[in-house]
Amino acid sequence: MPARDRQNGRMKVVERWYSHRLEHEISVARWGHFGTPVLVFPTAGGDAEEIERRHIIAVCGQLLGAGRVKIYSCDSVAGQAMVTRTGPPAYRMWLLNQFHQTVRDEVVPAIRADLAGADQPIVAAGASIGAFNALAVLCRYPDTFRAAVGMSGTYRIERFFEGEFTDDLYYSSPVHFLPDLDGPVLSTLRNRFALLASGEGAWEDIGESWHAAAILGSKGIPNRVDSWGPEWEHEWTTWVRMLPQYLDELC
Repeated sequence: MPARDRQNGRMKVVERWYSHRLEHEISVARWGHFGTPVLVFPTAGGDAEEIERRHIIAVCGQLLGAGRVKIYSCDSVAGQAMVTRTGPPAYRMWLLNQFHQTVRDEVVPAIRADLAGADQPIVAAGASIGAFNALAVLCRYPDTFRAAVGMSGTYRIERFFEGEFTDDLYYSSPVHFLPDLDGPVLSTLRNRFALLASGEGAWEDIGESWHAAAILGSKGIPNRVDSWGPEWEHEWTTWVRMLPQYLDELC
């Protein structure tokens, strides 16, 4: 049975199941009653409820209360393995590819069921590695996702795999597979939008966003890079300010 909670008029539901694709359990949380579905990916080591603990849900309260958005989040299963260096690099790259497929084949159907079967395109969002996952699912599955909000994104993730590179990483990483992408997926993706925002303060690297944007632009995929300047660091205080602003713009 899903766990349910009411906070400040916002219904919270958490569901958990065993994913045979991941060979691991995964949790999905949601907040709100109706509105544009928004799937927010946690940071690398985060779980489905991280965004609530970090006050993202609170600052999106007006959007939730007005029925403009319904927010979902899932455990960062592959990100947790990356951070803890679980297993050999090839396993972690396999898990990343499986994680994206699990989002498409398990998390998205759970969202659709929660929306009573409505086939409404989803906005993906996230910070740091969460931004990578948001951009990845948009580019891999543009029939399902209509926009991505990447905050302080890390889009070149090879360093997490100790110099190894497999097909699993290639197909999971937009900066690698996009240059070769063609056909119907690219045609659909050209009607989608990626918004890449970054500060330029401590621990930020806006060059990651510009690099991803250049590849998106070279394939005719609409995108925008927003610099928030040197006073904004790679921290939750930045993302708490960013996300409600961009959801207000896109939803």
